[in-house]
Amino acid sequence: MSKPQVTKALSKPRKRATPVWRRDWFRMAVVSVCLVALGGTGWWTFRTGLMNQMIETAKWHAIATSAHIGLQIDEVLVVGRRHTGRDELLAALGTTRGSPILAFDVNLAKERVARLPWVRRVSVERMFPDTILLTVEERTPLALWQNEGSFALIDYEGEVILRDRLDDYRDLMIVVGADAPVHAATLMETLGSQPELLNLVRAAVRVGGRRWNLRLNGGIDVRLPEENANTAWLRLAQYQRSHGVLERDVKVVDLRLPDRLIVRKSPVIEGIELGAGQET
Repeated sequence: MSKPQVTKALSKPRKRATPVWRRDWFRMAVVSVCLVALGGTGWWTFRTGLMNQMIETAKWHAIATSAHIGLQIDEVLVVGRRHTGRDELLAALGTTRGSPILAFDVNLAKERVARLPWVRRVSVERMFPDTILLTVEERTPLALWQNEGSFALIDYEGEVILRDRLDDYRDLMIVVGADAPVHAATLMETLGSQPELLNLVRAAVRVGGRRWNLRLNGGIDVRLPEENANTAWLRLAQYQRSHGVLERDVKVVDLRLPDRLIVRKSPVIEGIELGAGQET
């Protein structure tokens, strides 16, 4: 007896009843509820900072992973350092060898290095994959500033570099007075125009916030005028070359009058007193 043949039905299967959870209206209702819930959750998340915390956690996880593929600090290159100590500089950078280079905060490091005494300008760069480049422009010492009995090393901009450990700079000229640092660079430019006289200057006292009195080797006091100090200084250099005025028994040379040079050989009560600054 032959078996009946099995054939594939070509007609559509009989339609079954659709469960309620698969019906369109039910899906729309669920989506609506989820959107409302997510909206409320999103608001709560931002309010509590949870989203920021999640982003921060993900960022640091990525940074930690980057270190394992070679993006870590292996070398710090420093250009321009002369006076700033190596350990002091590395401490200001705030990083160590092996740290992820992506975790290195360039701006924060720059701010810390810029606060170091000798640093005038600084740039900090990441050189991938493993190097930090630090370029430093240091301050140039100009003079020792004496004010109210204390000394400090200042630069050409009148900024204080150091207030202690000044022994290495004792050969620099001393400037005296509260406002002396602001005007010291201009004075040095004037004095530097006559190098043979500049080498004789030991100290300069700011008088009345207007002009300078100089103390030369041998205890000679030179009074510069308030205006045209360059011209007066040149005039003294010319007298020195032609008459050797500073090689005589001179105590005071007054250059305040434009058409003459007044020389006093005996000590006078109104001579320069370092730190006094009372003369006008």
